[in-house]
Amino acid sequence: MAPGWARHDIGQARLEVGEWGDGEPLVLVQTALTADELVPVAESSALEGWHRIAYHRRGYCGSSPAHPAASIRADAIDCARLLDVLHVDGAHVVGASYAGAVAMELAATEPRRVRSLVLIEPPPVHTSAAAQFRGAAHELVAVRRRHGTDVALEQFMTGLVGPAWADEMDRVLPGAARQVRADAATFFDVDVPALLRWDFSSTEAARITCPVLHIGGSDSGPWFALVREQVLEWFPQARGVVVDGAGHDLSLTHAEPVAAAIRSFLEQVDGGS
Repeated sequence: MAPGWARHDIGQARLEVGEWGDGEPLVLVQTALTADELVPVAESSALEGWHRIAYHRRGYCGSSPAHPAASIRADAIDCARLLDVLHVDGAHVVGASYAGAVAMELAATEPRRVRSLVLIEPPPVHTSAAAQFRGAAHELVAVRRRHGTDVALEQFMTGLVGPAWADEMDRVLPGAARQVRADAATFFDVDVPALLRWDFSSTEAARITCPVLHIGGSDSGPWFALVREQVLEWFPQARGVVVDGAGHDLSLTHAEPVAAAIRSFLEQVDGGS
């Protein structure tokens, strides 16, 4: 299948979908803020042999506006409906950061749809650092309300990447900074509140029985080190990969090592099925 993007009607919304290659389906769930963060992974030659499906969630790029009652669960339902529209009964599912939450929710509530689960540093909302993380998230939302989206975005991205964040982002993904600015209101007004409302524990995790891979960066900091510990505690049989020299944006900055880790994992899953 030639790479390209098309819009698909999933009932109450239309989602932009990009597809690459043929083979077993591999769905890459869009994270928050950076709509195409997983595209470099999807386009990696390491994943040739899988039918890669990436999509823009509601409120991003050319997809429909964000759901008025947005939630992690609603995002998981959208993903399941998209799989129905694409006639995909089961798929390997990749989620980075915010999308890791969506991927886990999908695997817990629709286990037959998820053949394996790749989690690239899910959010630390249920770790021992949850209070700190939630406090920082609430402060971001407050800055957005007091000073506007542009100020909140600059503060967030400068803290995450540095003052040259736009240049750094465009270097690895041309045009990404412009798209981030266009979609920032969805991030602050929809995604962050949805994440703060997300309820997920070891009880929900126990419903996930498919093979699990966690990929993290060696330089992502203590919050995401705790996430890695939590994932491996929730899923004792999970495999773990640490990408040396990578931070939380490893899907962009270290796309090839990330794709290689996914390939190795999928070969083991497909070989054992």
